[in-house]
Amino acid sequence: MEFRPPAFYRLFFLTIEPISALVGAYFAHFRPQQYLQLTHALSAPQTNIPLGTQVVLTQLANLYFLFAINEALVLRSSSDLRVWRTLLFGLLVADFGHLYSIWGLGTGVYWKVHEWSAMDWGNVGFVYAGALTRIAFLFGLGIPTKQDAPAAKTGKDKAK
Repeated sequence: MEFRPPAFYRLFFLTIEPISALVGAYFAHFRPQQYLQLTHALSAPQTNIPLGTQVVLTQLANLYFLFAINEALVLRSSSDLRVWRTLLFGLLVADFGHLYSIWGLGTGVYWKVHEWSAMDWGNVGFVYAGALTRIAFLFGLGIPTKQDAPAAKTGKDKAK
């Protein structure tokens, strides 16, 4: 049976989130100084970024790029609900890993919205939005069930 997600999920998973991931990839690779400064200004190097840090940021950019490709291309090319659920479950696990990665910035980063920087809005706020949208999808919120689908035409109806 062919699956077509509701418009909100298509917009978020096929367009908004992949673009966001590409923006993250751009900053991590092409603007590493600014990326580090926005992540944690106190620990960001003020001059040259160490080579190892540059390598890690390029690897991060590559993962953001993979994230964008998986959502924008793999999901777009599949009309199988199992593929959507499997990929989105994997990304949900990655959301929790991403949120864990900022633990060292202090627990306030998770809930002190009034103190969030632009990077915090991406690293926390947008990840919350993505995770909640994935959870809603995985629980079937707004996803038509087989009972909701229009009844299949009978042989007589097809002959008309």
